[in-house]
Amino acid sequence: MAGEFGAVLRRLREKAGLTQDELERRSGVSVSTIRGLETGKRGNPRMTTVRQLADALALRSGDREELLGAAVPGRRGDGAGEAEASAPEGGAAQAGAAQTGAAQAGAAQAGAAQAGAAQAGAAQAGERAVAPPAASAVRAAPAEAAEQLAKAVAARWQREEEQRRVQDPYPLPVRWKAARESLTDHWANIRRQPPGAPSGPLDLSGRLEGIAETYRSIPSGRLVVLGKSGSGKTVLTLRFVLDHLRSRTPAEPVPVIFSIGAWDPTAVTLRDWLTEQLTRDHPGTAAPGPGKISLASALVDSGRVLPVLDGFDEMADGLRRPALEALNATTLPLVLTSRPAEYAAAVEETDVLTSAAPIELTDLTLDDLDHYLPRTTRKTDRSDPAAGAWQPVLKRLREPSPDGSPAPLATVLTTPLMVALARTVYSDTPEHDPAELLDTERFPGVRELEEHLLDNFLPTVYRRSRPGERGRDPERVQRWLGHLARHLTELRTPDLAWWRLGHGLRSSTRTLVTALVTALVIGLVDGAMSAAFSGSLTGGVLDGTVVGLLAGLLFGLVHWFTYTATGKDVQPSAVRLRIRGRPRSTKWRAGSRLVIGTLGGAFFGSAYGFLAGLLRALSVHAAPASALETGLVDAIVFGLVFGGATGLSFCLLGLLETPLDIVSAVSPGSVLRADRRTVLIQLCFWAPVFGAAVGLGAGVVVDLLQGHLGRLVMDPLSSLMLGTISGLGGALGYTLTLTAWGQWCLLARVWLPLTGRLPWAVAAFLDDAYQRGVLRQAGAVYQFRHARLQSRLAQGRRRG
Repeated sequence: MAGEFGAVLRRLREKAGLTQDELERRSGVSVSTIRGLETGKRGNPRMTTVRQLADALALRSGDREELLGAAVPGRRGDGAGEAEASAPEGGAAQAGAAQTGAAQAGAAQAGAAQAGAAQAGAAQAGERAVAPPAASAVRAAPAEAAEQLAKAVAARWQREEEQRRVQDPYPLPVRWKAARESLTDHWANIRRQPPGAPSGPLDLSGRLEGIAETYRSIPSGRLVVLGKSGSGKTVLTLRFVLDHLRSRTPAEPVPVIFSIGAWDPTAVTLRDWLTEQLTRDHPGTAAPGPGKISLASALVDSGRVLPVLDGFDEMADGLRRPALEALNATTLPLVLTSRPAEYAAAVEETDVLTSAAPIELTDLTLDDLDHYLPRTTRKTDRSDPAAGAWQPVLKRLREPSPDGSPAPLATVLTTPLMVALARTVYSDTPEHDPAELLDTERFPGVRELEEHLLDNFLPTVYRRSRPGERGRDPERVQRWLGHLARHLTELRTPDLAWWRLGHGLRSSTRTLVTALVTALVIGLVDGAMSAAFSGSLTGGVLDGTVVGLLAGLLFGLVHWFTYTATGKDVQPSAVRLRIRGRPRSTKWRAGSRLVIGTLGGAFFGSAYGFLAGLLRALSVHAAPASALETGLVDAIVFGLVFGGATGLSFCLLGLLETPLDIVSAVSPGSVLRADRRTVLIQLCFWAPVFGAAVGLGAGVVVDLLQGHLGRLVMDPLSSLMLGTISGLGGALGYTLTLTAWGQWCLLARVWLPLTGRLPWAVAAFLDDAYQRGVLRQAGAVYQFRHARLQSRLAQGRRRG
């Protein structure tokens, strides 16, 4: 019957005009399962899967019974079909709604809900054993997570819109029109029309407040927003997310903004990258979901996330074509923003974005400027309250030029970015007169005017002291921000992540600084503890020097092999440690931690024991053979001790970890504080547990190996000293080399300020730049207010 079912499924799918990928998106059944069913490689399909496929195909009563009959022998005519008589009509209505507007994007969720209704009907017909109760619970987990994600996204971008002063005094009138036909796919594909059906273009013109309605009018659920630099694409995506969430139904996916400029399509797939970014910006989605995958992966795979991909033009030149090809390989509904030239170049190399309707933002007009700029200035003339600094400038712009061409300033002020910069530099600043922008000798062209506004933005915003803070030197600020801008340019990403600030250094420098600082810290701790236990300052200094150098070398190697050699980042922790009040759904997964910790500790202990034993034997002038034997014996003993202690400590840490809440507010500062809190708790837990395990384990291992490796000596005082020093040193070494907060302290708080690249209070400086409008927040990372500002600062840094 599997072969018959596959043939029926394929025929009905082709009849509906759907590909396997489209059926996956509608039904929630993976494409590999659909392919296996149609080819007969997967037999005995579950009734839950069959009903999901039937609902997604919007089958009528006869076709539905044919599909169910092919899956279950003898089903036709047994009375069960009457129990489901209402399901096909509901499924067809649901599919019909999905084909109009953006509800297409929520077809997978709708299919799942309809499948649940069909299961209830089947249960009343005596088929309770077909769908176990766990199945509905598994589907409910991502659905509940999607609702929590929607609340978190809405709260975040509402705060960000207020911070960016988008509504002060009112949003600039961003408008758009349909893009040219060469960048547009066939309208039949955009409209999702079956073959032979008449189709024509959609009316896509609109304004900022209608972006959500424009998107919902596109049956394919795919929109491309094109606009020149500074035309308001990012503000448009922000408004789209807020308006879409305000009118969103539970069946529709949650719009989430992703900075696509940070994606490398040649290294990671789109779905995996979306999952990583979702976990970064919403750490609560790292919690386990259905099927041994994270909630983030479940949300992306089930179509409950609507990707809003901002900044296609910010991708490296060689990555845009593979990125567009990767987007075309999926049927995900999405919104993509880009400058027209970069998108057109990618289209020329491959093809348009399949089924996507492109729109292009239009320029601001002089009427728009007349309505906006005068309302942003202070009222300085009491005799004429309506008078302001901008009125004479705007009046001059309306006067015809001798050659009939528009004034350079009129051309510059056609984009919201330049209008915002002009407002910052000249509005509410009595010492600046916008009339100077009309000086054609000083500013002969558009480029000079734009560079003037960009260069004066920082001095203006930093000349004003914020309440409770001292003013900052604009020149030093420009140097620090220039370093950050160049850092992002070299990394080819718009995301300024605090845990990656050290990546502006060479990898060799980063590893060397990590090893040296770790050696210094552990050496000081070891020397002080050794002197306290032995009572000899000289012995403590000698022991601290040896242990510090060995620990720095070994921890430096561990850091190199773990991160530098593999090209990985030290990511912030996505969990918290909790002993009491743990959620019942938390799964204790410590097996992998036990294995990794044991192997890593055994390697460290063996290397440390061999070097320490070898140096100790050579210090008393032992023969080379005897010194080598001592080193090997100590390597075995310390390898067993440290391997067992590290595995036990890592295992216990894994048992105490619980996921973060999805609805918890996420910002760069909150992620930094949460990671610091988690690391400090780990350190306080690690030091006593690891120290006790090493101290007690040393005695146990010595007793077990006594006689097998010769005469071994480990007195209680030595065990206590070894456990105390190992606990403190191991905790500090782990923190500095293997945690994001430790690397932040070591590189961003010490090395980069010491070399003049950044201020000492880096976190406060970044938050201050955000409050002044130089940076913006994008979840857990900062970004420069605009790519033009970042590029200008990076150029100034190179010139400096």
